[in-house]
Amino acid sequence: MIAGTQLSALVWTLDYASVLVFALSGALAASRAQLDLVGFVFIAALTAVGGGTVRDLVLARDPVFWVAQPGLVLLAAAGAFVVFWTAHRLESRYRVLLWLDAAALAVAVPAGVGVALGGGFGPVIIMIAGVVTGCMGGLMRDVVCNEVPLVLKQGELYVTAALGGAVAAVLAIAVGLPRTEALVLCGTVAFVLRAGSMRWGWQLLVYRPRPPRQR
Repeated sequence: MIAGTQLSALVWTLDYASVLVFALSGALAASRAQLDLVGFVFIAALTAVGGGTVRDLVLARDPVFWVAQPGLVLLAAAGAFVVFWTAHRLESRYRVLLWLDAAALAVAVPAGVGVALGGGFGPVIIMIAGVVTGCMGGLMRDVVCNEVPLVLKQGELYVTAALGGAVAAVLAIAVGLPRTEALVLCGTVAFVLRAGSMRWGWQLLVYRPRPPRQR
């Protein structure tokens, strides 16, 4: 019971952290699109809670996490206000957005994994929950802002980073590592893979079309 309570508390902490960081990245995307203050709040909130909402709906979690804790929406709005008044001070808003996304991935993926673990789901669903939580908010943000989704850009480890973190957590639990430590490992792996892609160009093989054979 104590272990379950600790896991639940950690998941809520991760959800709050991911909401804040994703809200900041969403607000930066709004600044790049030159939206008004309401647009900032909308994009920030959409990015912040989008992934967790899809996760909770898929897992039939009732109520959805931000409905149970409305303060999460206020936190996202506060992040939007901060960025609205400070974004002009940043030399490269896109670069900051990328690193905020990497940081958000490091907390959102273990949050999704933790929710699925707490619900008693199996390894496949645990991994899917982690990927959905980490990636769907950013995907929604980019689509609404009319940009090529970062999760689908060639040469970017994004979904792969999220999946890598989720797989690391599942394997760690399988070999007997405590759940809380497995979630820390999950976030670390996700961040390292994403950061490595941005910093050193790590990427998967890309499909290259070839001329059809004549025979």
